Amino acid sequence: MAMHEELNLFKRNEVWDLVPNRASHKSIGTKWVFREKLDESGIIVRNKARLVAKGCNQEEGIDYVETYAPVARLEAIRLLLAFACIMDFRLFQMDVKSVFLNGYIEEEVYVDQPPKFMDYEHPNHVYKLKKAMYSLKQTVNKCFNSKFKTCNRLHKSCN
Repeated sequence: MAMHEELNLFKRNEVWDLVPNRASHKSIGTKWVFREKLDESGIIVRNKARLVAKGCNQEEGIDYVETYAPVARLEAIRLLLAFACIMDFRLFQMDVKSVFLNGYIEEEVYVDQPPKFMDYEHPNHVYKLKKAMYSLKQTVNKCFNSKFKTCNRLHKSCN
């Protein structure tokens, strides 16, 4: 069930296209990562599945140019919390389910079909990624850049 939800999310976000595998394409493997979501009392609420690329097989300069890791400094978080307390703001934590599946990638990246979900009509085909996927080296960079561009467009349209 959880794996089907994840694959439907990929389909809805138009993350990839199924294409014939050529010898010139070096495809990256995929694997499923499973996790149990717990409530406050530690009871399992639901099972989660995430399809990730085996990004450790990527080579710098060939498969990607640069990586990026956004990090919030502790001082910035403390400042935000202090400001929220002083101004009596309510803060909410938000978990975006498919944030990484929204960043377009320019590189040609091919991944293997998901384990246990092979297309029986095209078993030798691979997926060509149109958008970033979990565990690729360039995923965070592409996601951040696409969100930053969207925020800039929104800001310019308001002025």
